[in-house]
Amino acid sequence: MWKGRFAQKTADLVQQFGESISFDWRLYKHDIRGSIAHARAQVKAGILTQEEFEKIEAGLKAIQERVEKGEFELSTELEDIHLNIESALTADIGPTGAKLHTARSRNDQVATDTRLYCREEIDEITRLVVQLQKALLSQAEKHAEDPIPGYTHLQRGQPVTVGHHLLAYVEMLSRDISRLADTRKRLNVSPLGSGALAGSTINLDRKAIADELGFDDVTNNSMDAISDRDYLAEILFNLSLIGAHLSRLSEDLILWSSAEFHFVTLSDAHTTGSSLMPQKKNPDVSEITRGKTGRLYGNLMALLTAVKGLPLTYNRDLQEDKEPLFDSIDTIVLTLKVNAEMVEAMTIHTGNCAKAAADPMLLATDLADWLVREGVPFRQAHDLVGRAVAESIATNTPLNQLDLTQIDPAYKPEANAVFDLATALRARTNPGAPSPDNVKAEIERWHAAIG
Repeated sequence: MWKGRFAQKTADLVQQFGESISFDWRLYKHDIRGSIAHARAQVKAGILTQEEFEKIEAGLKAIQERVEKGEFELSTELEDIHLNIESALTADIGPTGAKLHTARSRNDQVATDTRLYCREEIDEITRLVVQLQKALLSQAEKHAEDPIPGYTHLQRGQPVTVGHHLLAYVEMLSRDISRLADTRKRLNVSPLGSGALAGSTINLDRKAIADELGFDDVTNNSMDAISDRDYLAEILFNLSLIGAHLSRLSEDLILWSSAEFHFVTLSDAHTTGSSLMPQKKNPDVSEITRGKTGRLYGNLMALLTAVKGLPLTYNRDLQEDKEPLFDSIDTIVLTLKVNAEMVEAMTIHTGNCAKAAADPMLLATDLADWLVREGVPFRQAHDLVGRAVAESIATNTPLNQLDLTQIDPAYKPEANAVFDLATALRARTNPGAPSPDNVKAEIERWHAAIG
């Protein structure tokens, strides 16, 4: 494509080093779609006749069909998907194909293709996040009232319900969807027409091209449009945070499925065994999810590092944006699919959860609240309950079986009523708290929100 300037053929190692067709081939349908819109604008500008446009459009659609059937031969000598398609088009329809690149550069071409690709993938990832939300919501609905310990520092803290715990992840994923939508809105502007960096003296109708491609607007600065990779960094950050949320869910499920907790049994279809120990049932999906989160973080760091020192406008370093992007998207898509399936199929052992939640220590804070309602300042109440806890541990007596009146006159016999777990959960009625009624209301709200 640049042989007029060079006297020597590009070295084989340089071709091997610089090619991107091995990974950017997946932009083919977006490249073809952008080219058709570009060609249509060329007709309006008098660069192409209607007949030439129709030849180009038919030729591009035929190439897309060949790619999708696996009949399109990709050439590393042509470096990328853009040149591969243009070269094939010219070979198929003759000199008319060589007119297609008028008033554009591979710089604005790849920027357009990537935005179209990201927009499509954001929509698919959003759909998969909703599927995981639905799986969590289904389990939360089954266990809206079932008590389970809530933890801080991985130590039992206060009682919640299984439904409340699972809805916490639904909330996290909702924020992920919101971030994806925000990124989608910001990236949905068309850079096509920015050329290599300064547009072209052949002015095509950029707004008409943008409208055809479903963009909300066009970019306002050709130099920024060519070099902007902010939206890719945003996407990779969003996917990294989804990974973080999935990793936290994974850690809960790994703990819950252990013999020490036995709150959950993951299905045989979503676990693996051991090559040596016949009794093993391993939560590999959750462990791999936890591991792949580091991969998502690494891809984000790779992109940020690639762009951090680049002068305006395009530099070949930017070719390094594709592989981290494609890898993160592939990773999160599969991870979301398998986790949704696994959550839907898992069994929650409500008896074991309830047994753990029946630990009277979980209601120590409720006892302090009871003292406060009796007029004891909270710091003093905290100290009095701490003394009761210390006595319970020292005498190996359950907290709810102590004679609290022997610890301090502030206690009265009716103080022990706080140790009724069902009553304690029902009392947590503040918005966001885990009373069964609150949890059921939240489940209804989420059903309405996500369908």
